[in-house]
Amino acid sequence: MKVLHLDTNHSLIIDQFEALGFQNDEDYTSTKEEVMEKIENYDGIIIRSRFSLDEAFFEKATQLKFVGRLGAGLENIDTAYAKAKGIFLAAAPEGNRNAVGEHAIGMLLALFNKLHTADSEVRSGKWDREGNRGLELEGKVVGIVGYGNMGKAFAKKLKGFDVAEVICYDIEGGVGDENARQVGILELQQRADVLSLHVPQTELTMGLVNTAFINAFQKSIWLINTARGKCVVTEDLVAALKSGKIHGAGLDVLEYEKSSFENMFPSATLSDQTSAALSDQNKISEAFQYLIQADNVILSPHVAGWTVESRIKLAQTVVDKIKAKFC
Repeated sequence: MKVLHLDTNHSLIIDQFEALGFQNDEDYTSTKEEVMEKIENYDGIIIRSRFSLDEAFFEKATQLKFVGRLGAGLENIDTAYAKAKGIFLAAAPEGNRNAVGEHAIGMLLALFNKLHTADSEVRSGKWDREGNRGLELEGKVVGIVGYGNMGKAFAKKLKGFDVAEVICYDIEGGVGDENARQVGILELQQRADVLSLHVPQTELTMGLVNTAFINAFQKSIWLINTARGKCVVTEDLVAALKSGKIHGAGLDVLEYEKSSFENMFPSATLSDQTSAALSDQNKISEAFQYLIQADNVILSPHVAGWTVESRIKLAQTVVDKIKAKFC
């Protein structure tokens, strides 16, 4: 098989493909259009998120047998069309679920213990013990939305914290286990002190956390999002942070990743934007400006699943799935 690698990954994926007799071609710079000109020659693609694989792309990929995506989700791939064409899709949520679970725990503990502000204050010479008095996870009810690989990994790591209960909501039934009891969305909103998102980006989850969703919670909550940025409406989150309906937020992802995010800083140019787009950009900038200044918000650049170990696990997971299917 001829495999085209479109993103850099751990070298083991090429080494093990070579051992299987695959031909590996690497192209990390060509545009999508340039790749489409030659994709008919390949049996497989390895990609992360460089560009989307849509119907037009797959129409050109006449010999394609598989797509390996070194990540948890397949939102940059037209999965319905690919499956209709008989193309095998291999994502790797098993590869970075542990990393995501640990990152979510880290964000939650940092918020509860005000580590963000405490560190900043001590470095600036301020020694405020009372102002940085923290909270404990013990006795809290942790709610998880999305109980697949990532949600389960997070729940497993909560076992040692003596929380009152871990409850989970998922559109699939029967996913609860010894680490989390599956409940309906109403019970989750009635009881949760903490809400952690672990859902893929789909039509159902985009904009899920909005004002109505937030206000349905009986208590004020802490929010952790290591899933997808577009699952949270940023302006509604900011309003809830200002009102106290959300105590604090740990955000590894943002609603306006990727294209908008690069334009949010002072050096960015908006010269080719229309006036309507400029208006939207201003709204985004205002919301983001609040987030970066808020003491009760912790941000990271979509790295929850991005560890030294997960880089190896992601590559190995994709290799194993393709090997099991075709060898």
